This record gives sequence, structure tokens and C-alpha cells, in this order.
Amino acid sequence: MMRSRSGAAAPRTRAGAKATAAPASRRGGRPSRAEAEQLGERILDAATALFFTLGYGATTIEAVAGRARISKRTFYHRFDDKAALFSAVVHRTIARLRPPADVPLLEGANLQEILQRLAGLILRGALSPPALALHRLIVAESARFPKLVAVVTEEARAEEAVGLIAGLLEREARARRLRLDAPVFAAQLFLHMVISWPQRRAVVLGTPMTPVELDAWTRDVCNLFLNGCRGWMPAKA
Repeated sequence: MMRSRSGAAAPRTRAGAKATAAPASRRGGRPSRAEAEQLGERILDAATALFFTLGYGATTIEAVAGRARISKRTFYHRFDDKAALFSAVVHRTIARLRPPADVPLLEGANLQEILQRLAGLILRGALSPPALALHRLIVAESARFPKLVAVVTEEARAEEAVGLIAGLLEREARARRLRLDAPVFAAQLFLHMVISWPQRRAVVLGTPMTPVELDAWTRDVCNLFLNGCRGWMPAKA
């Protein structure tokens, strides 16, 4: 207790008492939301590198935990098993390949310009290093782990792109600018035409197309596809 100049005891203020009694800053406890998100990204970064380098079969939970600098207990607190981890890796990889929400997809003066723009966006994603690494992984491991294909197919949501293109084709068919009675099939075929050969060049043959070749490819594919749709003749039963 402090004393005044007169020697009388001066009462301690309530604020002073609280300040004296205040404990040191608390350490430990549950991580913040930002810390939890950073930890999740670190685990996915480690898993992505291992899956794409070693393959699905050779990647172990122990290896992922070691690379991410976490315990196995921490890993299992977030993921049930390796299959759940792989699904999360695929989900994040494909989400990063999609164009940003503010990128206009149906921009163009006519159907050919719109399809060429879509083809360019699709190829940019399909030929990016993460997409090619995922494709190699699926090709190499699908025989041993057939469920991997289902995971990628579900996450890729290719039906969204098919539906978008089919809607464009159906609109043109109603306006009698195309002769078409199977827009969904035509949209599926268009996607296959756009992706298959450039992807094969990059993955199997090891000779990726140059930007000039890709521009010519999308232009020629769209031209061939639309000319085929204009002369469409339904197959006889």
C-alpha cells in the first residue's frame, strides 16, 4: 500500500488492482481460423506434391504428415483416410483451373467466336501443369484404383461445360442456323475434339503445341465442328 506525503495510506485504485492482478497473455489453446486454414493448405500442398510425383499408391499418410510437418493425429483430425485426402486435392486442383467468376464465358459476336473463346479457356486449363499432372496420375493409377476416375469425374463437373455448350447449340438450332437434333451429344463431341489431341501431345508424346498451334487448333476445330452441325443428317434407325 502506498503512502501520501502526509504519511497516510493511500487506497489502491480498482484499476490499479486489476492491472496488478492481470495474468500474462494466454498461450496455446485452439488455433485461430486463419491458422487452421493455413494448416489445411499446407497439408494439401504436401499431398499434391506427393500424389503428382509418386502416384496414389505409393503416397502414404506418414509421408504426407512428414512433409507437412504435422502428426498423424492432426492429419486424421482433418481427413478420414487417403481417399478423402485425394478428393480434397482434386477438388482444389480443379477449382484453381476454372476461370475466375468475373471472366465472361459467352462473349463474342457470333457462335463461332463464342466457341473459340470457350475452347481457348478450356485448353488453357486442360494443358496447365496441375491438370496434366492429374491426368498422368489418373492414366497411370486408374487400373489399380478405379475409384480415382470417379473422384475426378465428380469434381470436374464436365456436365456444366456440356450444358453450357449444348444450350448455345440448341438456341442456334431453334433459330435454324444449325441442323441439330442432339445438342448434348454434339457438345460432348466438341469438348473431346478440343482437348484430346493437344492433351495427348503434351502427356503422351511429350511435344506440347505452341501458342500459335493452339490458336490455329481451336479455330480449325470450331470451323469443322460448326460446318458439321450445319450439314447434320440424323442417323436412320
